[in-house]
Amino acid sequence: HLHKYNIHIVATCIILCWSLFCCQNKPYVMSKGAQLEGFCMDLLSEIAKKVGFKYKVQLVKDGAYGRQEESGNWNGMVGEVVRGEADLAIAPLTLTAAREKAVGMTKPFMQTGISILLRKDISEDAGFFDFLSPFSAQTWVGILIAYLGTAACIFIVARLVMKAWSQPQSEKNTFGLLHSLWYTAGALTLQGAGPHPKALSGRVICSSWWLFSVVLLACYFSNLSSTKTPESSHLTVKGFEDLANQDVIEYGCLAGSSTLAFFKNSNNPVYRRIYEHMERTKSFVSSMDEGIRRAKEGNYAFIGESVSLDLAVARYCELVRAHEVVGMRGYSIAAALGSPIIKNLSVAILQLSEAGELAYLQSKWWASSCIADKGKVSAVQPHNLKGIFLVLSLGLGLGTIVAVLELTFKSRRRAAEHKKTCCSVLTEELSVRLRTSSGNRSQENVDKDKEKA
Repeated sequence: HLHKYNIHIVATCIILCWSLFCCQNKPYVMSKGAQLEGFCMDLLSEIAKKVGFKYKVQLVKDGAYGRQEESGNWNGMVGEVVRGEADLAIAPLTLTAAREKAVGMTKPFMQTGISILLRKDISEDAGFFDFLSPFSAQTWVGILIAYLGTAACIFIVARLVMKAWSQPQSEKNTFGLLHSLWYTAGALTLQGAGPHPKALSGRVICSSWWLFSVVLLACYFSNLSSTKTPESSHLTVKGFEDLANQDVIEYGCLAGSSTLAFFKNSNNPVYRRIYEHMERTKSFVSSMDEGIRRAKEGNYAFIGESVSLDLAVARYCELVRAHEVVGMRGYSIAAALGSPIIKNLSVAILQLSEAGELAYLQSKWWASSCIADKGKVSAVQPHNLKGIFLVLSLGLGLGTIVAVLELTFKSRRRAAEHKKTCCSVLTEELSVRLRTSSGNRSQENVDKDKEKA
């Protein structure tokens, strides 16, 4: 036989209109035109197929999950089930002892706990190498390659150009390999390190490197100042004890929720201090969206159920959930106390769990769509600096070509004077200028002759 039940669905805050409900209850129930979709709707459809009943979905009137008021009456969807206005209530409805006394609850279809949602900049330690964060690892590798390549070009050009080293047999080259590295490093830090190249080719290379250094340092300091904003408290919060032992970050939870009841009824001293602080400062929020918004703004830690917090982390890249999870509990479907359908619903939920359907539905609706905040500064990637790397490469290439042309021109003149071929003179010049050991020995011999004299 097919049974027909009125099933109420609740949002996480008071519902003012249809569209507001959908925005505030993702991904459990959302509107798609005139239809409803979401995790709870898919779960309800699968359970109905197994148990064999038809259903009509309605929204709970006051928009609350359900808690017992001082008069002893229940509000929200639990209250409507108690009063017989609804046959079932399906939502992220936490299974608690108080609710179990008032209504019948099925086996949990999802496990959750209580955790903390924060901005990343107040939940992590400041590392020793945070000064490297303005650039990505690939960018730093590119800078290192550019530095070594420029130093090598300066070293080679200084050996090739006559103006920089006219007497390689007896004269010491001022731009040795170590000095080339030192000169390039000095230019990168805007400190300078003389002597400077005299030849045109060397000056072309150095000018390209100076321009590269200025643009690179401007990008570095701009990103560094943006990531180290004064709003960042640099406070490490890894769990509830860290949260209770500080007074810099404000924290709170959803008003009237089972999360608040957990801290209120706990005998744990840490949890009691957290409850007393929230009660004293009235730092509660009226909805999940408000808690997430305040956490995104910074200097606020939102305490809530881990499943809902994981959804916020999947949506917003700047948020992170603390690893500590306490007070494990489950989400269940509520029915009238003593209703015969509870057993069938529980069996259907267990069958879906064993078949992997519940895990599939959760992965479907909790899929990460993390979109970084436009105002958040990210590390500079190599493609962001491709223009200045291109300018440097062109400068290095142009300087090297000019040096080779200058050496070739000088070799042609010398070949004409000594009546030799240009290729032979050019080969001799390159052999002498690029053989460091021979040049060093010649210089040492000259120095010894000077000392003897």
